[in-house]
Amino acid sequence: MQTLTRSLFPAYAPCDRALARRAAEFLERGADVRVFLDEGQIGPGEDLLSKARDGRMADTVVVVFSREAMALTTRWGRAQWEGPLVTEPAEEGVRIAFLRADDCVPPKVLQPQFGRRELRRLKRWVRGHAGQQSKAAAAQADVEILGIALADRPGCETVESGAVAREFAREFEQDFDAVLWLDCGERSLAALAGDLGAQLGLHLEGTLSQNLERLREFCEARRFLIVLEDARTAEALELAFRGRSSALISTDAAVAGAPNAIREAQAALRRMGAPWPELCAQARQGRRLLREAGRITELHELMQQWHAAAEARGDRGVADESARELIWILEEWGLAGEARRLDLQRAAEYDDQMMFPFFNNENS
Repeated sequence: MQTLTRSLFPAYAPCDRALARRAAEFLERGADVRVFLDEGQIGPGEDLLSKARDGRMADTVVVVFSREAMALTTRWGRAQWEGPLVTEPAEEGVRIAFLRADDCVPPKVLQPQFGRRELRRLKRWVRGHAGQQSKAAAAQADVEILGIALADRPGCETVESGAVAREFAREFEQDFDAVLWLDCGERSLAALAGDLGAQLGLHLEGTLSQNLERLREFCEARRFLIVLEDARTAEALELAFRGRSSALISTDAAVAGAPNAIREAQAALRRMGAPWPELCAQARQGRRLLREAGRITELHELMQQWHAAAEARGDRGVADESARELIWILEEWGLAGEARRLDLQRAAEYDDQMMFPFFNNENS
């Protein structure tokens, strides 16, 4: 995952400034780079080769070739251009690419080369990917429109077709730091936030509001694609973070994924359709897995559901067990007052009462 903003230096002639500006705006939106646009324009006494040498102050150099730019470079033999355009950048670890503004013919050995209409290919190269969009995907107008709206710049879009969402994610995966999938359906916001945090490798041990804020700060600072499949509820849309990320919302049913014990436990306690012993077994397994994963908000939600079900069935043992877990969670969150009140209630309702001996006055 990228966390530092890279820099890019375009070397170009004054006549090519419009193309250079368009490319700079496109790359800054979609490739997370800082572009030194003004510094890259050829000035008096300069040429394309000297400007390319100046560009090695940045991480990446893009040399814009055009007839006029090449004409400004009076010496154009290989002995002149090989150093500034090939060997010197390689020695210094500076990446360099070449963008053709018109029908000029730069040396073929200078690679990679991109046409003026291939800014997306250039963007992917800047991001470190060499792959090109497939012809099949290019023919799909809806996927291409999503590419413009989400891959070329941060955005949020909704589609009805899950197949379109999956095709877009496959074709444009290289335009993002990561693609994150959430099967929303009827799942709670706590469960979805925990799932997203697990995909990102984050331990979300705070309250739901704290976890959401941490996820928002983390995602909005990075170039992620967040795909919300089967997004039925307004709660799910709270995870359509923006900033530098893009969000794609699909209202179609999600494709069934691999079995997941945490999700199975959450679904069982949400539906309450299984026999009580099976529900208790699911709750205990979910408790163990969520504790191990540090997903405390989901654990709190699961224990609340289990506790309510135990009270409805009059199972004092399970009600006591789940209440003790809830008390531990509240203490972990620093909510000592709430934990103490719940513990007093638990002790009053579920602790075994001491039995006093019964004396018959007649026999005493």
